[in-house]
Amino acid sequence: MTVKVIVFDFDGTIADTLDALIAVINRLAAEFKYKQASRADIEQLKNLSSREIIKDSGVSLLKIPFLLRKVKIELAHEVPRIHPFLGMKEVLTQLRSQGNKLGIITSNSKPNVMTILQKNDAQDLFEFVYAETTLFGKHRVINKFLRKESLTPEEVVYVGDETRDIEAAKKSQIKVIAVTWGFNSKQVLAAQNPDFLIDRPEELIEVIERLQQRDLYPPKA
Repeated sequence: MTVKVIVFDFDGTIADTLDALIAVINRLAAEFKYKQASRADIEQLKNLSSREIIKDSGVSLLKIPFLLRKVKIELAHEVPRIHPFLGMKEVLTQLRSQGNKLGIITSNSKPNVMTILQKNDAQDLFEFVYAETTLFGKHRVINKFLRKESLTPEEVVYVGDETRDIEAAKKSQIKVIAVTWGFNSKQVLAAQNPDFLIDRPEELIEVIERLQQRDLYPPKA
């Protein structure tokens, strides 16, 4: 069945938000009683899964939703410093020109995402933006999207940079392309067995073409 929709994570996949997130997280450290993180600390955290990072932070699970909400609010002040990864806009433009429907499912807020897209003249590349409310609820948003658009899992592919993106895609039974230019390290992503693992935005075009080719010419029994 032909892939009809490519769904992207936003932070760390489309937009380089790492420095902005570090600044926000460190500003909130005293309020939520965790230690501030240096760039070296972040490099170490890249080798942990999303769930391991939460555990390592020492922040109560009950406080995570409040922390996430505050991070989204604070990120709005960092928008001027956030840009797409080098080459990403060009890749998205080509994918769209080839007839692919593009969308975003993110843990960030929709206003933040739309402001960043508009600032970089990329808002017209996407047909939808869904914002989730929890760190590990992305599969529920994906499932809701599939139902709303009357799509089967085989018609959708997900692109993300964290282990929780792979986890969500697998729960929704859709193919997942993990990217190594975002937060989690290549080794940690590979351990989660994504369908594809790529190092450069340009590789997205090749992977999508391979998926479409596979649909056009399925393996013979």
